[in-house]
Amino acid sequence: MLHKKFWLRLMVCLVSLCLPIVTLSLPAYAAVDPYVTRFLRVTEPILLKVDTAGSTRLFSAEDLSIGKALFGQSCLNCHVGGNTLPDPTVPLSLAALQGATPKRDNINALVTYLRQPMTYDGTEETLVCRQVSESWLPTPMVENIAGFILRAAQTAPGWGTETFQN
Repeated sequence: MLHKKFWLRLMVCLVSLCLPIVTLSLPAYAAVDPYVTRFLRVTEPILLKVDTAGSTRLFSAEDLSIGKALFGQSCLNCHVGGNTLPDPTVPLSLAALQGATPKRDNINALVTYLRQPMTYDGTEETLVCRQVSESWLPTPMVENIAGFILRAAQTAPGWGTETFQN
């Protein structure tokens, strides 16, 4: 009996140590966020531009909800409503994403930026934005963040402007 209790306590201890990792990988974000349906106007999968060649990929409301949740955990401190608090001259509006060098108006470009953030003119690395390594978030999750940012820039009222509505 003592042997069973030991193993049970050990398993509980190990599970509790791994809980933060497990929480991120479980489908905790599988529910569709009401913001995604109301302000991003996504109920059925939508096509978003993947690259500069014009390739597209479907993103579901669930994908964008995951992206929104991850954005909230990782980016919201600096990017409230699509604005950039450390540098208000560079919001996440569609016009600003299109005006960056290189352009950040597609999924691959945003993933590249999130993996290695560069200044708006693309001349040097920036310390303002946190680098999202593959060991921190796998590419499909970063693509969901990029999908959320891109769709919000396209449709969310006031995203990246002073008139943001949440």
